[in-house]
Amino acid sequence: MNNKYESKFDYFKQKVFEYVLEHLDKTDKTTQVFSIDDVYIVWASKTLQNWKALLSTTLPDGMYYECTYNGDKKEMYLDAYKKFDNKTIKDEV
Repeated sequence: MNNKYESKFDYFKQKVFEYVLEHLDKTDKTTQVFSIDDVYIVWASKTLQNWKALLSTTLPDGMYYECTYNGDKKEMYLDAYKKFDNKTIKDEV
């Protein structure tokens, strides 16, 4: 991680922003107004030297992102997910 970021979470937001820009349909009008301020952290955790966060954007695409920073290896992993369903399952007990 470069020291130009105030925190790992700023770094995560920047990397998700870059990823989204790379994968947006260039003909989509949302690309013209999408900014880093449209990326937000839903949940975050730090354990020892490792960081993890779930992020999303204000875009209506159903995507969310998981960023994991491995402090031992000094590397970040970015996973992109698409929400397909939100289903309620009643407790059967």
